[in-house]
Amino acid sequence: MAATASPAPALRRKRRRERLRILGFLSPWLVGFAVFFGYPLIATAYFSFLHYNQIEPPTFVGLRNWKYVLTHMPLFGPALWNTLWLVVVMVALRVVFGLGIGLLVTKIKSGAGFFRTAFYLPYLAPPVAATVAFVFLLNPATGPVNGVLGALGLPEPEWFNDPAWAKPSLVLLSLWGIGDLMVIFMAALLDVPKEQYEAAELDGAGAWARFRYVTWPSITPIVLFAVITGVVQTMQYYTQALVAGKLASGVSIGPGSVIQPGYPDHSTLTVPQLIYSLGFQNFNTGAACALSLVLFALAMAVTTLLLRNRAGLLRAED
Repeated sequence: MAATASPAPALRRKRRRERLRILGFLSPWLVGFAVFFGYPLIATAYFSFLHYNQIEPPTFVGLRNWKYVLTHMPLFGPALWNTLWLVVVMVALRVVFGLGIGLLVTKIKSGAGFFRTAFYLPYLAPPVAATVAFVFLLNPATGPVNGVLGALGLPEPEWFNDPAWAKPSLVLLSLWGIGDLMVIFMAALLDVPKEQYEAAELDGAGAWARFRYVTWPSITPIVLFAVITGVVQTMQYYTQALVAGKLASGVSIGPGSVIQPGYPDHSTLTVPQLIYSLGFQNFNTGAACALSLVLFALAMAVTTLLLRNRAGLLRAED
């Protein structure tokens, strides 16, 4: 058999132009990826092996920063535990609550627009303003929530002033701003073919059976999206925990003030807060970079685990 002839020069030029055209269309993303992700990631890995206080020239220290972060940092354990706790509890409850609100609003026949607006509006509030309002509502001494609970003869928690209630209070704050997930799940629920519901009803399927065998298989990709984005966002949880802790502690925040996160008793300390404290308060940039890479690796590992096991996580078993 004769050897296959090489492409003609005109065909090679055509393929080259096609590749250049594709690269031209991809160039905005490639440039953005290189500038805002690739370079910062490489720089973070580089500085994690250096001692750098942002004033003096950096010096190479090998694995000293990694050893300090993983074995000698006293607050790494509590910060990691709080972050993982929030990832598990907050993400799970937000997905369940968002799906439940979406189901409720899609089933309402009258006043659906009002309820959509009422549930979505809290999500539009800036994180700091929403946290300030929530801390005021849950103030153990003057807040209206404890006032109502006391009038009903129910226990009055200390909320953000109690280490046992601080993280659940942050979860309540996240559920208050559930509007983003509600809208996403509403769109997914309205996209389920009505013919499938009608066929299930003709077969005698009840409400739970229709949800399990019709609704759930249709919205599993959206649930997976909500879980993964929720995990990534919660791994970066910073603003609400910091503001809530500072307001509850009664420490005034002003120009030049140094904020020590984690009140009360390090119960709201997260890994991003610890990174900020290391890098910009203690000027230990090398350790902050090493801790950032640990957080990045942890987020990648959890996301990969979710993607690899999406069938078991998102499908109801028979």
